[in-house]
Amino acid sequence: MRCAICLAGSLALALSLGCAPAPTKDEPVVSVDPLPSWNDGASRQAITDFVNRVTDPASPDFVPEPERIAVFDNDGTLWAERPLYFQLIFAMDRVKAMAGEHPEWATQQPFQAVLENDLEALAASGEHGLLELVMATHAGMTTEEFKLVVEEWMATAKHPTTGRSFTEMVYQPMLELLDYLRASGFKTFIVSGGGIEFMRPWTEEIYGIPPEQVVGSSIKTTYEVRDGKPVVVRVPEINFIDDKAGKPVGIHSHIGRRPIAAFGNSDGDFQMIEWTTSGDGARLGVYIHHSDSEREWAYDRDSHIGRLDRGLDEAAERGWVIVSMKNDWETIYP
Repeated sequence: MRCAICLAGSLALALSLGCAPAPTKDEPVVSVDPLPSWNDGASRQAITDFVNRVTDPASPDFVPEPERIAVFDNDGTLWAERPLYFQLIFAMDRVKAMAGEHPEWATQQPFQAVLENDLEALAASGEHGLLELVMATHAGMTTEEFKLVVEEWMATAKHPTTGRSFTEMVYQPMLELLDYLRASGFKTFIVSGGGIEFMRPWTEEIYGIPPEQVVGSSIKTTYEVRDGKPVVVRVPEINFIDDKAGKPVGIHSHIGRRPIAAFGNSDGDFQMIEWTTSGDGARLGVYIHHSDSEREWAYDRDSHIGRLDRGLDEAAERGWVIVSMKNDWETIYP
């Protein structure tokens, strides 16, 4: 699917970076825009200026390719996150699918709230309730079994508001940006509060980001031999939460290099952007601001999902870029 989505962008990059045959004497040189879904403006200019500076060997800000690391939050940055985080919708669907094996869930919260589609009661269960859902629906199986469950859900589930598949709720401008950075010698990573094994089955196809370049929250696993076959089993116990102050820790543990560019959309990404931009040399911090109530959703300071408050207050003084979906993006979805 991703190849179909990004074919035009990839061709544009190949042409603009000199991979096409050289024009003949009478042919004009055509420069193709690698970011066609981005409107001209300060945000786009800040991104392209940064890329030009760090990739030009004659620039004092030049960065060798191995050090060109860019990290991206996923929920709300690469794909949508309303009306609920998509992994939570996945967990709710799993509760309904597994309910026949657990009759006790009919009167046990937060499972009862899911089965009765009572979002208020589900929200009232708080973080503990949500973790209970994840533990019940994501653990107790091998990693390969869980991968198949995620792939089957992704292939059939639809967004409750738009009716699109969840992998069609990705942002076209960000797909172009990922391709643009990689064509400029960057290695791109996802650093998300979402589950690492929930994302890994599909990020390569959709974003071009292989599973080894995905950093996320995780539950514990153990090695077992079942029926003579070695397997890794998912255990109902939290291993790591890759959110807020956990993001720099996750980057250090999984990547081993401080990024030079970081992209997020909420205060949950603040520490990741802060840590990235506090290093030496040229640095880029970017917030995607959900400001388009017609084509997507408009939310920031008072939102329970993707809250952006401190980031808005401090972005200007820290030199971070605020990308307005409404003003900076020509289109939202592929």
